[in-house]
Amino acid sequence: MATTNHFGVALRGWRERRPPQDNAPETDQDRRIPGLRREELARLAGLSVDYVIRLEQGRARHPSAQVVTALARALRLDPSERDHLFRCARLAPPSTANVSRQMPARVHRLVSRLGDNPTAVFAADWTIIGWNGMWSAAVGDPRTYGWDERNLVAAMFASSGGRAREPIAAWPVLSWAGDEAEEEDLVADLRVTAAAHPHDARLASFVDRMRADNPRFARLWSNGTARTHAGDRKTVEHPLVGDIALDLDILTAAGTDLRIITYTAEAETTDAEKLNTLRATRNGLNRAKEPNKRAATPR
Repeated sequence: MATTNHFGVALRGWRERRPPQDNAPETDQDRRIPGLRREELARLAGLSVDYVIRLEQGRARHPSAQVVTALARALRLDPSERDHLFRCARLAPPSTANVSRQMPARVHRLVSRLGDNPTAVFAADWTIIGWNGMWSAAVGDPRTYGWDERNLVAAMFASSGGRAREPIAAWPVLSWAGDEAEEEDLVADLRVTAAAHPHDARLASFVDRMRADNPRFARLWSNGTARTHAGDRKTVEHPLVGDIALDLDILTAAGTDLRIITYTAEAETTDAEKLNTLRATRNGLNRAKEPNKRAATPR
């Protein structure tokens, strides 16, 4: 079965979409195509016409990043289209932006709607930037964690391995896969982020410092493993309800690289009952903090 020529299809579609009036020396009413001719695109991108033809026809399938950048600029692609063209060429999309540590309003709304489940938002470098009340109820208030730079990776590597380590949260949260597997997953995910944001000086400095200060991090970083963290299963050693087994899922809001982390318990289990107890306790505390409107109403 022939491989679909995704790059050529996209290139031709965008070429025919681009208005010719901006660049064509003539505005011939008899043009057979609505957009740019191949020779016009070639001139704008600094390429040969023959090479543009071979790209569209799929006879050239491995353009360089410089070629893709030139074509994207000539076609005036927006960032999402540019990134798609890079992926069609089997290249990583370029990035000049720093890791975002801002939560869009829609992410705030999503976290609010997940209020019955412990939910937090992390930047792509694993800096915690937001959480809901159930997160604090289940794994403690992040303001009490004491993480260096509020970063989960820094916290994971701050002490010696094994269960004897100090808890990284308000109370111990332990991966069923073990500390070493969790550390490897986080470092592999951080490497993906570092490659996607090569010009982020703060991130580069953080990685350099972690490599210099922590031999375990340096060893994992040097092995080259790169993958996004897909999730985990955790035991929370909770001081109020005892141990809770929870699934940790990682969501990504469209158009961002924020990590939305949520904990859930299997339905109709003692773990689900313990989460319900925490919800009830939290809701009771919230009601107790509300002003007594009836008592405040003048008679």
